[in-house]
Amino acid sequence: MSAQTFTVGERVLCYHGPLIYEAKVLKTDNWNESNTQTGIVGPHYYVHYKGWKQTWDEWVDASRLLKFNETNIQLQKALQSQSQAANAAHASSSKANKAQAAKDSASGRGGLTGRKDGARGTKRGREEDEGTRKPEMKLNVPEMLKVLLVDDWEAVTKNSQLVGLPRKPNVTELLEEFKQYVLAQGSSTHLKDPKVLLPTIIAGLQTYFDRALGANLLYRFERPQYAEIRKKYVTGPSVQVGQEKEMSQIYGAEHFLRMLVALPQMVASSSMDGESVGILRDYVNELLQWMVKEKDRIFVPEYESASIAYQNISRS
Repeated sequence: MSAQTFTVGERVLCYHGPLIYEAKVLKTDNWNESNTQTGIVGPHYYVHYKGWKQTWDEWVDASRLLKFNETNIQLQKALQSQSQAANAAHASSSKANKAQAAKDSASGRGGLTGRKDGARGTKRGREEDEGTRKPEMKLNVPEMLKVLLVDDWEAVTKNSQLVGLPRKPNVTELLEEFKQYVLAQGSSTHLKDPKVLLPTIIAGLQTYFDRALGANLLYRFERPQYAEIRKKYVTGPSVQVGQEKEMSQIYGAEHFLRMLVALPQMVASSSMDGESVGILRDYVNELLQWMVKEKDRIFVPEYESASIAYQNISRS
């Protein structure tokens, strides 16, 4: 993904799962077909993550490394913010599930057999048994989309701006356009069985988005806007029964991109098998490339400045 090179002793940023951490290059090597340890050939770098134990030191290829500069630091912060929102939503859901399980146990309908979660949390995660390790979904996010993610984060969290809604094209329309784009390639596409698999993948991504938006994808500053949108299109007195709109019909590429980069974390907590994860990864990587080609059309050129009244509401 990256043609950049890195040197021994260089301070870098490194992808580990869906997030980015500060690291230092300790060694470099050029792997070929005969000595590659990952199946990937070319330059590799042995890195140490700042603040982590040496047991986490590892060889990574260039696609996982970023130069340590302001743009990439802002990307790191944007991804961490999304992750924190997702974790908060998961913790809330887990707490509710435990409360229900305790209630069921007390009434004789079941027992608590799970371990305590979060007792010794750490940003580095926990050691897992190899036999229970879930397949990773590694995405190749194009540099242009990384820049858009940073701009998006800065516009909302720093400049008190919002994406104007409803968006055109919306997420539903984007996915339909991508579907037609892939199908038009016919036998020249590298994707597996598009005619069979694509409708399911499109429907799944749309469902993921509708479920994740309110829980995982919004910055705090955007929540009053989200509440108004739901009132206008879902829950308000003027909404006729059967005429409600899903959020994928209101929001567009900006929020959809947030979901796509958070997908590895979502998939890690799902029950998807390795083959399914691989297929989804290939389709999403193709989708990201398509979004780069269509970026001038599908991403809003300017965010809207929020009113003083809105800013006061968002901070209350």
